Amino acid sequence: MPVDPIVQALLDATVQMNLPPFESLTPAEARAQMRQTVGTPEEVARIEDRVIPGPHGDIPVRVYEPKGVGPFPLLVYFHGGGWVIGDIESHDMPCRSLANASGCVVVSVDYRLAPEHKFPVPLDDCFAATAYVAEHASQFNGDASRLAVGGDSAGGNLAAVVAQMARDRGGPPIKFQLLVYPVTNFDFGTVSYKDNGTGYFLGESTMRWFWAHYLNHDGEGTDPQASPMRADDLRDLPPALVITAEFDPLRDEGEAYAERLQEAGVPVTMHRYDGMIHGFWSMFALIPQGQTAIHEGGAALRAALAPVASAR
Repeated sequence: MPVDPIVQALLDATVQMNLPPFESLTPAEARAQMRQTVGTPEEVARIEDRVIPGPHGDIPVRVYEPKGVGPFPLLVYFHGGGWVIGDIESHDMPCRSLANASGCVVVSVDYRLAPEHKFPVPLDDCFAATAYVAEHASQFNGDASRLAVGGDSAGGNLAAVVAQMARDRGGPPIKFQLLVYPVTNFDFGTVSYKDNGTGYFLGESTMRWFWAHYLNHDGEGTDPQASPMRADDLRDLPPALVITAEFDPLRDEGEAYAERLQEAGVPVTMHRYDGMIHGFWSMFALIPQGQTAIHEGGAALRAALAPVASAR
């Protein structure tokens, strides 16, 4: 189908604004450009900014608690931005909405960014944060037995790898993974890269810029901790919801990862949002399908992390 009319209007407006592409900016300039947000943040029951320990120093996190009585299920969330841009502020609005939609305490992780902190430092932060939240669940009014990881774009990459690491290291026990148009492979040769590599918000040149800042050298792109698609074995991973966008260069690698999970016996739901572009999840204040996707993610988390009834 064609690009959604609302999305096309946003693309046209972006062209009129004549914003410089990220790859023409310094990382600091690109970060400042991404912080521009629109919309009204949803109210949640409680928000707390705190720091938790990590292997490279303290890691800031923002905790969103939904209405109700805990302990709640827990979602450790990793923001998108190509491992270079984005932070807990840029993803404040979707995390608020996701806490309400899912009934989870959402712990948004402000992991260290490249190129100041290259691979695997951002990943180290994300795994450490997940392990800490699981070990100290009561501090977050959470239930460690109902733990999920999630993220969008590069955050989806980090969530997928954290799930693999948790399986291989014997914990923490992750029950679900929410992967929103995730980066899964250091490969620019897919059909979706060829068809959607220019003109749809995220382009091939920007992705090459992100990868170049994240990796120490191209050879690291074959490491499964950078490209979770390249893991030899995807068995025994948590069930997943994989969301993709039709006009996204990352579409094919996200869907290929979902297919590999299914082939490995992992329960997976894969939903391609037709007419959408990369970023529609975070732009839900402007794009109705973004709100739909957040509610889909919330419903999947509620189902996967529902308390198990005790036997009588």
